[in-house]
Amino acid sequence: MDEFVDTLLGHMDARPLTLTGNSFAHEGDGEITLRFDFSATQSVMRKADPDNLILGYTRAMMGFLMLQPKPERIAMIGLGGGSLAKYCLRHIPDVDFTAIEINPSVIALRDKFKIPPDGPKFKVICADGAVYVRNRSKLVDVLLIDGFNQDGQARQLCSADFYDHCYGKLRKGGVLVVNMLNSDRKCATYITRIRERFDDQVIVIEAELFGNRIVFAYKGTDFPLLATRMEDRIRDLGPTHTISLYAIAQKMMEQIGHHPLAVHS
Repeated sequence: MDEFVDTLLGHMDARPLTLTGNSFAHEGDGEITLRFDFSATQSVMRKADPDNLILGYTRAMMGFLMLQPKPERIAMIGLGGGSLAKYCLRHIPDVDFTAIEINPSVIALRDKFKIPPDGPKFKVICADGAVYVRNRSKLVDVLLIDGFNQDGQARQLCSADFYDHCYGKLRKGGVLVVNMLNSDRKCATYITRIRERFDDQVIVIEAELFGNRIVFAYKGTDFPLLATRMEDRIRDLGPTHTISLYAIAQKMMEQIGHHPLAVHS
């Protein structure tokens, strides 16, 4: 689910709240926000452009394209307002996308957030993401982890065992992407667990605003060469995307430049 901070776009104006279990949609003049309460925003959708990525950390998570530019199958743990799902379905040709959401009250709001109905290439599953990744029947190219509850990051989604199962759920050349909060005192511990499981083939960048940290972990043997390919990938992918892949790639390349496996020109 999305960022646990107040969005700059959130107008607390007088529109009725849609309450469904633990989550509710707050509707303003120009956007709809998904919330657990009034102190934290999970997701933001602009009514005029429902597929746009409004929150900066969601744009940063799309950096996985620099590591896996042509994913055939993506799974996301934590549906929220479906921002990443809608963006990927629109901008990545023929992608098969599965969203796993443990909270039925969030799924109940899918129509409010213009999340498309289930179909041959898209489905939403009400399940525990920690259980989902143990199933190896359908390996994925990208695994997006954005699972929070009222208390912050769900603990079953940051254990060493969980990251082991994430590794096993990925195909060769696959990417794990994890949204973390800098305010979480165990953030460094979680990153260490990921580094250990992915043989330190990991890039960590700061999101644009509000203290989110995005972790990319790569499963494959060509990680040292990835920095040399990013410029070509920006050129090839840029025309089909509405976000600045260049800005994201710049942050990633800065981190790879200090990585012991990096290839320097």
